[in-house]
Amino acid sequence: MNREYHKWYSPSLQRDMELLVFGHSGTPVLFFPARMGRFYDYENWRIMEAIRHKIEQGHLQVYSVDSIDKESFYCDSCHPAVKVARHLQYEQYILTEVLPLMQCKNPGASFISAGCSLGAYHAVNFALKHPRFFCKVVGMSGRYDLSQQISHYQDLLHGYWSEDLYFNMPNQYITGIHDPQLLSALQSLEVNLVVGEHDPFLGSNHYLSNALHNKGIRNMLSVWHEEAHRPYYWRKMVRLYL
Repeated sequence: MNREYHKWYSPSLQRDMELLVFGHSGTPVLFFPARMGRFYDYENWRIMEAIRHKIEQGHLQVYSVDSIDKESFYCDSCHPAVKVARHLQYEQYILTEVLPLMQCKNPGASFISAGCSLGAYHAVNFALKHPRFFCKVVGMSGRYDLSQQISHYQDLLHGYWSEDLYFNMPNQYITGIHDPQLLSALQSLEVNLVVGEHDPFLGSNHYLSNALHNKGIRNMLSVWHEEAHRPYYWRKMVRLYL
């Protein structure tokens, strides 16, 4: 299996960023790591091994990117406005640095956006905000409004609200989308939400699925047995949904 390591200084983030590319051709997959995760986690968790056949046969080319969650939503010392601002810089890094790399290696291709846990939030939020780049999004074990406390998962914004926050929480902004062109682009997406029946985020997934359906955006919500919020299950999920 072809494996490439890339590292460069990101103008958007003002720091070095790393990523791994698996595969030589196929549909490009933008794969966001789990909460506070690293670009090598999916390889270490044998998730890449779980889809080795799809990668080696040229069906998928996976771009496993790094996170900056500890500098944004999980920065305990940061004001919520700073958290959101840093997240927006991360969005620019993906838009202006990672996607051009993917486009250079795969001219004309539509992408898949995917992730697990907080990576599912990133994957879904990014695809819903920028649907013109994507044909499919897969969110596994995700929470889609980080400003809500769910079980022992705290409100990461501590009651703070702003327009920038609103436009980065899918469960908030999706109901407010009325632009016909954006809705048309979103309606061409294949949206897959996958979550365990005992996962605290089950309700968040149901809410987003219903909100998408109400906007005419096709999506499939798959509910697995148990909590299903760990690599053992994610290895099984990627085989089915990527």
